[in-house]
This record gives sequence, C-alpha cells and structure tokens, in this order.
Amino acid sequence: MKNFTSIEDVPNPKGLIQDVINLIDQSNHSTIGKEKTLGMVFFNPSLRTRLSTQKAAQNLGMEVIVLNIDKDAWNVEFEDGTTMDGDSQEHIRDAVKVISSYCDLLAVRTFASLTNRQQDYEERELQNFLKHSSVPVISMESATLHPLQSLTDMATIVHTNIPKPKVVLSWAPHPKPLPQAVANSFLEWVTELQAEVVVAHPKGYELSEKFAAGYKVTHNQQEAFKNADIIYAKNWSSYSDYGARPAVEENWTITSELMQKTNQAQFMHCLPIRRNVVATDAVIDDSLVYQQAKNREYAAQAVIKNLLEVL
Repeated sequence: MKNFTSIEDVPNPKGLIQDVINLIDQSNHSTIGKEKTLGMVFFNPSLRTRLSTQKAAQNLGMEVIVLNIDKDAWNVEFEDGTTMDGDSQEHIRDAVKVISSYCDLLAVRTFASLTNRQQDYEERELQNFLKHSSVPVISMESATLHPLQSLTDMATIVHTNIPKPKVVLSWAPHPKPLPQAVANSFLEWVTELQAEVVVAHPKGYELSEKFAAGYKVTHNQQEAFKNADIIYAKNWSSYSDYGARPAVEENWTITSELMQKTNQAQFMHCLPIRRNVVATDAVIDDSLVYQQAKNREYAAQAVIKNLLEVL
C-alpha cells in the first residue's frame, strides 16, 4: 500500500479490516515508527480523526507534527499558473513539497465546498497532496470519501459477530448541509462484508451512482428498518442539486420506537451527532458509537503500520 485515500489503494481490504479487529481484541504497540514523523494537515476541524490518528502514530513510536491551515499557515492558492497578487501567499505545490520534506508520512483532512460538484468530486485539494508529496499520503477525510472512518466501521460491524447482517445506511436530519463523503465511503467498503445492505433516504437525496449502484435503495425508512441488524445513521446533502437540502415531510429522526422494528439492531454513527435531531438520546446512549470512536485509533494504527512497513 503506497497511499491510503480510498479502498482502491488497499491491495487486501479484508486483511486490513482483520488487522483492525486484531488490535481491537488485543491492542499492542510497536517501535516500527521510532525516529519517524507523521505530519497532519487540517483544512477543517476534527476531534476523533485528529486525536485517534495522533494516538495511533504515538502507539507506533512516531513523532507527530500538526498544522491547522486556517489558523497556523498562510492562505493557500490552488490554481496553477495564477498570478499571486491577491490574498493567497503560499501555493499548494510549494506548501506540500516543504511539509512532506519534514515527514515520513503525511496525513491530510479536507472538506467539500458543497458549491462546485465537479471540483469536489475531482478532489482538487487531495490530488495536490498526492501529486506534490514526497512521502505516502493518508486521507483523514476528503471532499468525497472518509476511508479511515469506513475501515473503522467495517471492523466494528465484523466485531459484532453477527453472521450475514442486514445493514441499513439511513439518512437522518441535520440543520446544515453536509457532504456525501461518509456515505460514499461506507458504500465503497461495505462490499467487503457478507451483508445485506439497504440504503434509505428521502427523495432528492440520491447518492452518486458511482457509489450507490447495485445497492437496494428505498425512500421508506420504516420498511428498511425491518429485521435490520445494524443501523448506520448519517446525514448528507443532495448530490444532484449539489449541496441543497430538499424539503422532507416525514420525520427521519431515529427513535427507540423505530429501532423496535429492527432485529435488536446495533446503532452506529461516525460522530459528532446532533442529539434528538439525528437520533434520540435513548438510541445514542444504548449504541456502539463510543466503541466505534475508540476503534478509530486501531484503524489508523493499522493503516500507519502498513505504510511504514513498505517505506
């Protein structure tokens, strides 16, 4: 594995998922990262991704450098050939070349603009890191994908030991428009499980066919929940009317009453979660979300170790 930006970078996804499960069952540290440095670059806020990735690197003996672009660095220019006589003081190609020269691995977190679908789905920011970095790149979320989260999610589901589970990816409400990254990435990775997968969302919230093709899709949340073993809740904005939030008449908040339609399903969410908007307190408090969040450390550790082994 030369980079970790999507499942397509992983030669053996099932093997990597098993590496995470092994760490869940018996956490162990290593000195493989001794005298090596992980650089972490953030274009947007983070709690779990930041802390879990830093802890994972430290578990392997690495030093960690953290840079918040919006607070700690110059304004960044992304366009090639531009005359930089405006607000941007640093070109992305210069920034990435310099940052990667200080590191053995480089992790970056970007976010969708939700205004320009073509630009977002071309992954302009991430592609610049891949193009100009002299070291392997880890995506800590991009405009369209969140592979560290999805690797975690797959390991968490497998660790429940439910044979051939029915897994429902359910849209849920949110007061702000959010990207499709977590949902897209979840559908990329869930193919590695022996699972029945249903995607439930209101009309107008269809995901890109690149990710949703081949899955059963329904606009009836209650029907989708019947006999489900895993409920994975996430909000996302419209893909077709990019970034929009089409009106939804039904109440898609996940409640205890709705969960009773399932096969005593486990509730999952990537966090942060808007309580009593996405799901009620009772659903969240009796769920896998905290173990899921802890497993982020193990997923990051498995990825970092894999990359270090081929340096």
